[in-house]
Amino acid sequence: MKSTVETLSPTRVRLAVEVPFEELKPSLDAAYKKIGSQVRVPGFRPGKVPARVIDQRVGRAAVLEEAISDVLPRVYGKAARDAAIQPLGQPDIDVTKLEDGQALSFTAEVDVRPEITLPELDGLSVTVDDVAVSDQEVAAQLDDLRERFGTLKAVERQVRTGDFVSLDLVAVADGVEVAGGSAKGLSYEVGTGDLIDGLDDAITGKSAGDAATFTSTLQQGDNAGSDAEITATVNSVKEKELPAVDDEFAQLASEFDTVEELRDDLRARLGRVKALEQGTQARDRVLDTLLDSVEFSLPESLVKTEVDYREHEIVHSLGHEDGLLEQYLTMQGKTRDEFDAELREGAEKSVRGQLLLDAIADKTKVQIGDSELTEYLVREAARYEMPPQEFANQIVQAGNLPDLIAGVRRSKALAAVLESAVVTDQSGNAVDLSALAVAALADVPDAADSGDEPAGIDDEVEPRADIEAAGAT
Repeated sequence: MKSTVETLSPTRVRLAVEVPFEELKPSLDAAYKKIGSQVRVPGFRPGKVPARVIDQRVGRAAVLEEAISDVLPRVYGKAARDAAIQPLGQPDIDVTKLEDGQALSFTAEVDVRPEITLPELDGLSVTVDDVAVSDQEVAAQLDDLRERFGTLKAVERQVRTGDFVSLDLVAVADGVEVAGGSAKGLSYEVGTGDLIDGLDDAITGKSAGDAATFTSTLQQGDNAGSDAEITATVNSVKEKELPAVDDEFAQLASEFDTVEELRDDLRARLGRVKALEQGTQARDRVLDTLLDSVEFSLPESLVKTEVDYREHEIVHSLGHEDGLLEQYLTMQGKTRDEFDAELREGAEKSVRGQLLLDAIADKTKVQIGDSELTEYLVREAARYEMPPQEFANQIVQAGNLPDLIAGVRRSKALAAVLESAVVTDQSGNAVDLSALAVAALADVPDAADSGDEPAGIDDEVEPRADIEAAGAT
């Protein structure tokens, strides 16, 4: 077998391969055996039909086609290995010459990993936000806790924002009551705006027993997108009473005896959250620094795969309804062209991050042990509230294990760079990341995200890892 490589672009090559016909013999024999087991010829048992009879009955061309489909993947793979290229995705193969008994020639165009000249990886410097917990933040956490222990009390007055009301709703469109558009005894917190557009304004100022009628656009059902007359009847009005901030409340809401101890605990929890956020911010800024320091071309197939994946996720979240996507864009104040441009920009940055971390992992010879993979699978299974074995089985059955391993390898490569980085806060203090949870540092963020989203105090950090199905081999 002879092969040559032609570079079409920094991320795409064409392999030209010539295969001596004798190398097709095992595949030809297998093709005759397969076809012979499928045809029925009088006088011959299945699987015992001679090659010459198959040529007469089925045609030599069908045998050659079967043999070529069998041999091409193996020959292409060997040619790629011999040429020391790293293919991405599936090749576009074109048989350029087939002479029965003489030779087989074909070309294979495929995207490849670009050459990336890495910067110095040791001692990168990044600055992160200070860790500081204000009295206002502690007070806000305390107020949230009070909300959880609040009680509803019936009141005889007009509806205000923040009240909890019991409602009867009736929707009428074109003089006909909308199917599924009515409800009785519906509980609603006034001011949240998450039920029907215009409802808050309509019932504010009403009292128990009053009704209000207003026009709103239906969002779901057969009448979605059309206007309807909504009648809301207020059955009852309740307000939430919050417990006083005292030692009795501290004993009710926590294991502490005094409210000062509770405040100190909330402050400590917020400090841990901010410290983890600081570590995540350091990780993200190290990656951004690396991305800013190198330039390389992106394989179009990977970018397209990432764009398609991101769009699918958005459409899936909207129930695969095109109309809802248009409403989503309207709510975001974006045109379809702006939406597509943002998708591509985010996809390109994500792919750049993946390729860069792959190059770092190659240079530093990152290896993933069984224990590391198991630890990652257990952590991810917990995120999806699945038994680890069931989660692992689904990964394997879907063929996503190579992508998962690649993602863990990238995470480990970035964690190693972060470990050697010089991290300071805005006040000039050195930041020690060693005490942070491994999950907070090792998971690779989506390179298109800022990484600055705050974690809630109840879930001190939400680990993330983007194992994109990039099609890398």
